[in-house]
Amino acid sequence: MHKRLGVILSLLLVCLTICGQTTTTHAASKNRKAVATRNLSHPIALSKDAKIYLLTCTPGNEVWSKYGHTGIQVQDKSNNLDIVFNYGIFSLMDNDFYIKFIKGDTYYQLGIESYRYFQRFYQSIGRATYWQELNLNQTQKQQIFDALIINYRPENRFYLYNFVFDNCATRPYHLIKNALQDSIISTYTGYLNQPYRTAISHYTGPQSWVDFGINLIFGKRADQLMNNEQRLFLPEELMFYLAEAQLSDGTPLVKNQHIQAFNIARVPWYANCWTGIIALAIILICINIIDRRRGKISWWIDLVVGIISIILLVIVIFLTFFSSHPLVGFNWRLILLPVIHLCARIIYWLR
Repeated sequence: MHKRLGVILSLLLVCLTICGQTTTTHAASKNRKAVATRNLSHPIALSKDAKIYLLTCTPGNEVWSKYGHTGIQVQDKSNNLDIVFNYGIFSLMDNDFYIKFIKGDTYYQLGIESYRYFQRFYQSIGRATYWQELNLNQTQKQQIFDALIINYRPENRFYLYNFVFDNCATRPYHLIKNALQDSIISTYTGYLNQPYRTAISHYTGPQSWVDFGINLIFGKRADQLMNNEQRLFLPEELMFYLAEAQLSDGTPLVKNQHIQAFNIARVPWYANCWTGIIALAIILICINIIDRRRGKISWWIDLVVGIISIILLVIVIFLTFFSSHPLVGFNWRLILLPVIHLCARIIYWLR
Protein backbone atom coordinates (compact mmCIF):
# COMPACT_ATOMS: atom_id res chain seq x y z
CA MET A 1 0.00 0.00 0.00
CA HIS A 2 2.75 2.40 0.97
CA LYS A 3 4.57 1.70 -2.25
CA ARG A 4 1.48 2.43 -4.32
CA LEU A 5 0.97 5.62 -2.36
CA GLY A 6 4.52 6.39 -3.36
CA VAL A 7 3.48 6.07 -7.01
CA ILE A 8 0.60 8.52 -6.46
CA LEU A 9 2.93 11.01 -4.82
CA SER A 10 5.45 10.56 -7.61
CA LEU A 11 2.77 11.31 -10.20
CA LEU A 12 1.77 14.45 -8.35
CA LEU A 13 5.41 15.46 -8.15
CA VAL A 14 5.73 14.76 -11.86
CA CYS A 15 3.04 17.38 -12.43
CA LEU A 16 5.17 19.82 -10.48
CA THR A 17 8.24 18.71 -12.39
CA ILE A 18 6.53 19.31 -15.73
CA CYS A 19 5.20 22.63 -14.55
CA GLY A 20 8.44 23.91 -13.09
CA GLN A 21 11.34 21.80 -14.24
CA THR A 22 14.01 24.48 -14.36
CA THR A 23 12.62 27.10 -12.11
CA THR A 24 13.42 28.63 -8.81
CA THR A 25 10.61 29.53 -6.50
CA HIS A 26 12.35 32.29 -4.62
CA ALA A 27 10.93 35.71 -5.41
CA ALA A 28 12.71 39.03 -5.17
CA SER A 29 11.90 40.94 -2.00
CA LYS A 30 10.86 44.57 -2.29
CA ASN A 31 14.19 45.81 -0.96
CA ARG A 32 16.27 43.54 -3.20
CA LYS A 33 14.08 44.32 -6.18
CA ALA A 34 14.44 48.05 -5.54
CA VAL A 35 18.23 47.72 -5.40
CA ALA A 36 18.28 45.73 -8.63
CA THR A 37 15.95 47.96 -10.62
CA ARG A 38 16.69 51.45 -9.30
CA ASN A 39 18.45 52.43 -12.55
CA LEU A 40 16.11 50.66 -14.96
CA SER A 41 13.25 53.15 -15.05
CA HIS A 42 14.88 54.94 -18.00
CA PRO A 43 16.92 53.78 -21.02
CA ILE A 44 20.52 52.84 -20.24
CA ALA A 45 23.38 52.81 -22.71
CA LEU A 46 25.78 50.11 -21.69
CA SER A 47 29.42 51.10 -21.49
CA LYS A 48 32.13 49.48 -23.58
CA ASP A 49 33.21 47.51 -20.50
CA ALA A 50 29.79 45.89 -20.00
CA LYS A 51 29.68 42.10 -19.88
CA ILE A 52 26.86 39.62 -20.36
CA TYR A 53 27.00 36.17 -18.85
CA LEU A 54 24.92 33.06 -19.15
CA LEU A 55 24.51 31.61 -15.65
CA THR A 56 23.78 27.94 -15.08
CA CYS A 57 22.81 26.60 -11.66
CA THR A 58 23.27 22.97 -10.70
CA PRO A 59 20.32 20.75 -9.75
CA GLY A 60 18.76 20.73 -6.30
CA ASN A 61 17.15 18.01 -4.23
CA GLU A 62 13.55 19.03 -4.90
CA VAL A 63 11.85 17.34 -7.82
CA TRP A 64 11.26 20.60 -9.68
CA SER A 65 14.91 21.66 -9.33
CA LYS A 66 16.55 18.46 -10.60
CA TYR A 67 17.16 19.91 -14.06
CA GLY A 68 19.10 22.98 -12.96
CA HIS A 69 18.36 26.58 -13.80
CA THR A 70 19.47 29.31 -16.21
CA GLY A 71 19.74 33.09 -15.86
CA ILE A 72 21.33 36.03 -17.68
CA GLN A 73 23.71 38.35 -15.83
CA VAL A 74 24.36 41.90 -17.00
CA GLN A 75 27.41 43.51 -15.45
CA ASP A 76 28.39 47.11 -16.11
CA LYS A 77 30.43 48.82 -13.40
CA SER A 78 30.21 52.19 -15.14
CA ASN A 79 26.42 52.11 -14.76
CA ASN A 80 26.55 50.42 -11.34
CA LEU A 81 24.82 47.35 -12.73
CA ASP A 82 25.33 43.75 -11.68
CA ILE A 83 21.95 42.10 -12.04
CA VAL A 84 20.43 38.78 -13.06
CA PHE A 85 17.36 38.36 -15.24
CA ASN A 86 15.51 35.29 -14.02
CA TYR A 87 12.69 33.73 -16.07
CA GLY A 88 11.87 31.21 -13.34
CA ILE A 89 9.72 33.24 -10.92
CA PHE A 90 6.25 32.03 -9.94
CA SER A 91 4.02 32.37 -6.91
CA LEU A 92 2.11 29.63 -5.12
CA MET A 93 -0.24 32.35 -3.85
CA ASP A 94 -1.75 33.07 -7.26
CA ASN A 95 -5.48 32.44 -7.54
CA ASP A 96 -6.25 28.86 -8.61
CA PHE A 97 -2.52 28.14 -8.88
CA TYR A 98 -2.82 24.40 -8.37
CA ILE A 99 -5.71 24.00 -10.81
CA LYS A 100 -3.87 25.98 -13.47
CA PHE A 101 -0.69 24.12 -12.64
CA ILE A 102 -2.25 20.68 -13.19
CA LYS A 103 -3.88 21.84 -16.44
CA GLY A 104 -0.63 23.31 -17.72
CA ASP A 105 -1.89 26.89 -17.70
CA THR A 106 0.67 28.28 -15.27
CA TYR A 107 2.20 31.68 -15.94
CA TYR A 108 5.75 32.42 -14.91
CA GLN A 109 7.43 35.79 -14.93
CA LEU A 110 10.73 37.44 -15.57
CA GLY A 111 12.30 38.77 -12.38
CA ILE A 112 15.36 40.90 -11.71
CA GLU A 113 17.67 40.53 -8.75
CA SER A 114 21.20 41.48 -7.81
CA TYR A 115 23.85 38.96 -8.82
CA ARG A 116 25.16 38.97 -5.25
CA TYR A 117 21.82 37.75 -3.92
CA PHE A 118 21.30 35.27 -6.78
CA GLN A 119 24.68 33.64 -6.22
CA ARG A 120 24.40 33.59 -2.43
CA PHE A 121 20.92 32.13 -2.55
CA TYR A 122 22.02 29.14 -4.62
CA GLN A 123 25.17 28.77 -2.56
CA SER A 124 23.09 28.68 0.64
CA ILE A 125 21.09 25.69 -0.65
CA GLY A 126 24.15 23.81 -1.87
CA ARG A 127 23.86 24.56 -5.56
CA ALA A 128 26.79 25.86 -7.62
CA THR A 129 26.50 28.64 -10.19
CA TYR A 130 28.59 28.39 -13.37
CA TRP A 131 29.18 31.34 -15.69
CA GLN A 132 29.98 31.92 -19.34
CA GLU A 133 30.97 35.35 -20.61
CA LEU A 134 29.47 35.80 -24.04
CA ASN A 135 31.70 37.08 -26.84
CA LEU A 136 29.51 39.94 -28.04
CA ASN A 137 30.13 43.29 -29.65
CA GLN A 138 28.69 46.49 -28.20
CA THR A 139 25.60 46.44 -30.43
CA GLN A 140 24.78 42.85 -29.53
CA LYS A 141 25.19 43.50 -25.80
CA GLN A 142 22.89 46.50 -26.00
CA GLN A 143 20.32 44.59 -28.01
CA ILE A 144 20.18 41.76 -25.46
CA PHE A 145 19.95 44.19 -22.56
CA ASP A 146 17.23 46.25 -24.25
CA ALA A 147 15.27 43.09 -25.07
CA LEU A 148 15.48 42.00 -21.42
CA ILE A 149 14.24 45.39 -20.24
CA ILE A 150 11.33 45.23 -22.70
CA ASN A 151 10.54 41.71 -21.49
CA TYR A 152 10.53 43.02 -17.92
CA ARG A 153 7.81 45.57 -18.56
CA PRO A 154 4.65 44.74 -16.56
CA GLU A 155 2.71 43.93 -19.71
CA ASN A 156 5.43 41.56 -20.97
CA ARG A 157 7.04 39.89 -17.97
CA PHE A 158 4.44 37.13 -17.57
CA TYR A 159 4.52 34.21 -19.99
CA LEU A 160 2.79 30.85 -20.31
CA TYR A 161 5.39 28.40 -19.05
CA ASN A 162 6.03 25.32 -21.13
CA PHE A 163 8.17 22.50 -19.79
CA VAL A 164 9.98 21.83 -23.06
CA PHE A 165 9.35 24.66 -25.49
CA ASP A 166 9.33 27.87 -23.41
CA ASN A 167 11.23 27.92 -20.13
CA CYS A 168 14.12 29.61 -18.32
CA ALA A 169 16.69 28.04 -20.66
CA THR A 170 14.99 28.47 -24.03
CA ARG A 171 14.21 32.17 -23.49
CA PRO A 172 17.83 33.26 -22.89
CA TYR A 173 18.98 31.16 -25.83
CA HIS A 174 16.56 32.80 -28.26
CA LEU A 175 17.46 36.27 -26.95
CA ILE A 176 21.12 35.55 -27.64
CA LYS A 177 20.40 34.05 -31.04
CA ASN A 178 18.24 37.00 -32.12
CA ALA A 179 20.93 39.49 -31.06
CA LEU A 180 23.65 37.68 -32.97
CA GLN A 181 21.68 37.61 -36.22
CA ASP A 182 23.95 34.80 -37.30
CA SER A 183 24.04 31.03 -37.33
CA ILE A 184 25.20 29.31 -34.15
CA ILE A 185 27.25 26.21 -34.92
CA SER A 186 28.16 23.90 -32.05
CA THR A 187 30.16 20.70 -32.04
CA TYR A 188 28.56 19.56 -28.80
CA THR A 189 26.37 16.52 -29.35
CA GLY A 190 25.01 15.71 -25.88
CA TYR A 191 21.43 14.52 -26.28
CA LEU A 192 21.29 15.32 -29.99
CA ASN A 193 19.10 12.76 -31.82
CA GLN A 194 18.04 11.14 -28.56
CA PRO A 195 14.48 10.94 -27.19
CA TYR A 196 13.06 13.48 -24.76
CA ARG A 197 12.30 10.60 -22.43
CA THR A 198 15.96 9.55 -22.21
CA ALA A 199 17.24 13.04 -21.43
CA ILE A 200 14.58 13.72 -18.81
CA SER A 201 15.17 10.36 -17.16
CA HIS A 202 18.86 11.20 -16.75
CA TYR A 203 18.03 14.14 -14.48
CA THR A 204 15.13 12.62 -12.55
CA GLY A 205 17.11 9.46 -11.90
CA PRO A 206 16.53 6.26 -13.90
CA GLN A 207 14.22 3.81 -12.10
CA SER A 208 13.25 6.39 -9.46
CA TRP A 209 9.59 6.76 -8.54
CA VAL A 210 9.48 10.10 -10.33
CA ASP A 211 10.94 8.51 -13.45
CA PHE A 212 8.35 5.72 -13.15
CA GLY A 213 5.55 8.29 -12.93
CA ILE A 214 6.89 10.27 -15.89
CA ASN A 215 7.02 7.16 -18.04
CA LEU A 216 3.40 6.46 -17.17
CA ILE A 217 2.08 9.82 -18.36
CA PHE A 218 4.46 10.57 -21.24
CA GLY A 219 3.12 9.57 -24.64
CA LYS A 220 4.67 8.82 -28.01
CA ARG A 221 5.85 12.40 -28.43
CA ALA A 222 8.36 11.85 -25.62
CA ASP A 223 10.02 9.19 -27.77
CA GLN A 224 10.65 11.57 -30.65
CA LEU A 225 14.30 12.36 -31.30
CA MET A 226 15.42 15.88 -30.40
CA ASN A 227 17.08 18.02 -33.02
CA ASN A 228 19.89 20.49 -32.47
CA GLU A 229 17.85 23.15 -30.64
CA GLN A 230 15.02 21.11 -29.13
CA ARG A 231 17.35 19.71 -26.46
CA LEU A 232 18.27 23.19 -25.20
CA PHE A 233 15.37 23.32 -22.75
CA LEU A 234 17.81 21.57 -20.39
CA PRO A 235 20.15 24.10 -18.72
CA GLU A 236 23.17 21.80 -18.79
CA GLU A 237 22.67 21.07 -22.49
CA LEU A 238 22.48 24.81 -23.22
CA MET A 239 25.63 25.46 -21.18
CA PHE A 240 27.76 22.90 -23.04
CA TYR A 241 26.15 23.75 -26.38
CA LEU A 242 27.29 27.38 -26.07
CA ALA A 243 30.69 26.34 -24.70
CA GLU A 244 31.50 24.70 -28.04
CA ALA A 245 29.58 27.14 -30.22
CA GLN A 246 30.93 29.33 -33.00
CA LEU A 247 29.44 31.83 -35.38
CA SER A 248 29.50 31.33 -39.13
CA ASP A 249 32.89 33.07 -39.38
CA GLY A 250 34.43 30.80 -36.75
CA THR A 251 34.28 33.30 -33.87
CA PRO A 252 33.77 31.52 -30.52
CA LEU A 253 30.51 32.48 -28.85
CA VAL A 254 31.97 32.24 -25.34
CA LYS A 255 34.94 34.37 -24.35
CA ASN A 256 35.61 33.09 -20.82
CA GLN A 257 33.86 30.51 -18.70
CA HIS A 258 33.82 28.44 -15.55
CA ILE A 259 31.71 25.34 -16.10
CA GLN A 260 31.61 21.63 -15.34
CA ALA A 261 29.22 18.75 -15.76
CA PHE A 262 26.36 18.34 -13.31
CA ASN A 263 26.87 15.77 -10.61
CA ILE A 264 23.66 13.76 -10.89
CA ALA A 265 23.08 11.69 -7.78
CA ARG A 266 22.36 8.01 -8.33
CA VAL A 267 19.09 6.62 -7.07
CA PRO A 268 19.83 4.49 -3.99
CA TRP A 269 18.59 0.91 -4.09
CA TYR A 270 15.96 1.52 -1.43
CA ALA A 271 14.45 4.36 -3.48
CA ASN A 272 14.44 2.36 -6.72
CA CYS A 273 10.89 1.86 -8.02
CA TRP A 274 11.59 -1.82 -8.76
CA THR A 275 12.66 -2.33 -5.16
CA GLY A 276 9.29 -0.95 -4.12
CA ILE A 277 7.39 -3.11 -6.60
CA ILE A 278 9.22 -6.25 -5.45
CA ALA A 279 8.56 -5.31 -1.81
CA LEU A 280 4.88 -4.85 -2.63
CA ALA A 281 4.76 -8.28 -4.28
CA ILE A 282 6.39 -9.88 -1.25
CA ILE A 283 3.86 -8.21 1.06
CA LEU A 284 0.97 -9.50 -1.05
CA ILE A 285 2.43 -13.02 -1.05
CA CYS A 286 2.84 -12.92 2.74
CA ILE A 287 -0.74 -11.73 3.21
CA ASN A 288 -1.90 -14.52 0.90
CA ILE A 289 -0.01 -17.16 2.95
CA ILE A 290 -1.40 -15.81 6.22
CA ASP A 291 -4.94 -15.77 4.80
CA ARG A 292 -4.62 -19.37 3.65
CA ARG A 293 -3.52 -20.48 7.10
CA ARG A 294 -6.38 -18.78 8.90
CA GLY A 295 -8.96 -19.57 6.22
CA LYS A 296 -10.02 -15.96 5.66
CA ILE A 297 -9.62 -13.55 2.79
CA SER A 298 -8.41 -9.96 3.41
CA TRP A 299 -10.87 -8.20 1.15
CA TRP A 300 -9.58 -4.83 2.32
CA ILE A 301 -6.52 -5.46 0.13
CA ASP A 302 -8.79 -5.66 -2.94
CA LEU A 303 -10.47 -2.44 -1.85
CA VAL A 304 -7.20 -0.57 -1.28
CA VAL A 305 -5.64 -1.78 -4.54
CA GLY A 306 -8.81 -0.90 -6.45
CA ILE A 307 -9.09 2.60 -5.00
CA ILE A 308 -5.43 3.40 -5.58
CA SER A 309 -5.56 2.05 -9.15
CA ILE A 310 -8.62 4.17 -9.90
CA ILE A 311 -6.95 7.28 -8.46
CA LEU A 312 -3.84 6.67 -10.56
CA LEU A 313 -5.91 6.12 -13.71
CA VAL A 314 -7.89 9.31 -13.12
CA ILE A 315 -4.68 11.30 -12.70
CA VAL A 316 -3.12 9.82 -15.83
CA ILE A 317 -6.28 10.14 -17.95
CA PHE A 318 -6.74 13.77 -16.88
CA LEU A 319 -3.15 14.65 -17.74
CA THR A 320 -3.47 12.78 -21.03
CA PHE A 321 -6.72 14.26 -22.34
CA PHE A 322 -7.32 17.52 -20.43
CA SER A 323 -3.86 18.92 -19.72
CA SER A 324 -1.78 21.03 -22.09
CA HIS A 325 1.53 19.81 -20.68
CA PRO A 326 3.91 18.88 -23.51
CA LEU A 327 4.88 15.27 -24.14
CA VAL A 328 1.94 13.98 -22.08
CA GLY A 329 -0.23 11.50 -23.93
CA PHE A 330 -1.66 8.01 -24.03
CA ASN A 331 0.85 5.18 -24.07
CA TRP A 332 0.81 1.43 -23.52
CA ARG A 333 2.14 1.82 -19.96
CA LEU A 334 -1.30 3.02 -18.88
CA ILE A 335 -2.63 -0.52 -19.06
CA LEU A 336 -0.07 -1.60 -16.46
CA LEU A 337 -2.22 -0.22 -13.67
CA PRO A 338 -5.44 -2.11 -14.42
CA VAL A 339 -3.45 -5.24 -15.36
CA ILE A 340 -1.62 -5.20 -12.02
CA HIS A 341 -4.92 -4.70 -10.24
CA LEU A 342 -6.57 -7.52 -12.21
CA CYS A 343 -3.69 -9.90 -11.44
CA ALA A 344 -3.98 -9.04 -7.76
CA ARG A 345 -7.69 -9.86 -7.87
CA ILE A 346 -7.10 -13.16 -9.70
CA ILE A 347 -4.56 -14.18 -7.06
CA TYR A 348 -7.15 -13.61 -4.36
CA TRP A 349 -9.90 -15.35 -6.32
CA LEU A 350 -7.77 -18.45 -6.87
CA ARG A 351 -6.34 -18.87 -3.42
